[in-house]
Amino acid sequence: MVLESLLNPFAVKKKPWEMFLAGFIYSLIGLFISYIVLRDYAGLLLVFLTVMAAMPLIYKTMINEEELGMKLNSRWRILREHSHVLTFLMLFFLGVVTSLSLAYIFLPVTMVESIFKIQSWAILNVNTSVSGSLTQFGLFKGIFMNNLRVLFICLIFSFMYGLGAIFILTWNASVVSAAIGNLIKTKIASVGAVFGFDVITTYFGIATLSVMRYMFHGLMEIAAYFVAGLAGGIISVAVIKHNLNNEKVIRDALDLFFISLAILIIAAVVEVYVTPHLFYSYI
Repeated sequence: MVLESLLNPFAVKKKPWEMFLAGFIYSLIGLFISYIVLRDYAGLLLVFLTVMAAMPLIYKTMINEEELGMKLNSRWRILREHSHVLTFLMLFFLGVVTSLSLAYIFLPVTMVESIFKIQSWAILNVNTSVSGSLTQFGLFKGIFMNNLRVLFICLIFSFMYGLGAIFILTWNASVVSAAIGNLIKTKIASVGAVFGFDVITTYFGIATLSVMRYMFHGLMEIAAYFVAGLAGGIISVAVIKHNLNNEKVIRDALDLFFISLAILIIAAVVEVYVTPHLFYSYI
């Protein structure tokens, strides 16, 4: 396959920035193909096409991580190696978010509404599910339980399907892109009467704050999901290779799971108690 052969899976850990380009290119190509082929369900199809292109690269990486867990004796060395994988997975996510956010902002309105229709419904459902909490702790509980559900889905999907978590996270990237793009457009519309150089200044200020509004805590959430997905992927590969009885594999997966849980708790605290104070006008 042409897209699958663009990157070398054995060199990508040394050049993680290439995963940003992969996420950007794969998702952008998937977006236009999905719009041409299946316009009414383009929002879902673009996720499938993006994951399909990235699957060989990420699957080989999962196999490599499982083998490292078998070879290395130091738990800290294993976690350090996993951190490299987490870096390029996060860059892949950012590549997808960047391309789809730009598409949401610059593509014609009718095209955007068709492609991101399902993502817009998802944003509405999430907002509705947590908006009923009147207290900060109630909001924290609602957000954390929703994020914990996604984390377990990533873990189970990775275990059952090997790369199932990548589908969930690419879907989340498309939803985040729709939220960022919509926020930027909304804020620009509110200052639409301004012309000239001030418009450019206002535009880039809005774009930066819109991205930071979601990414300030969102990157921690996505990191937690990727770590959980990596744990599930390692177990999945171990089952296939009949290495599940090895104590190192189980210990490695458990370490990753508890790390993901800790990151998720921190992310929920930041989203409820920190983000509103930093970006209060964008909430």
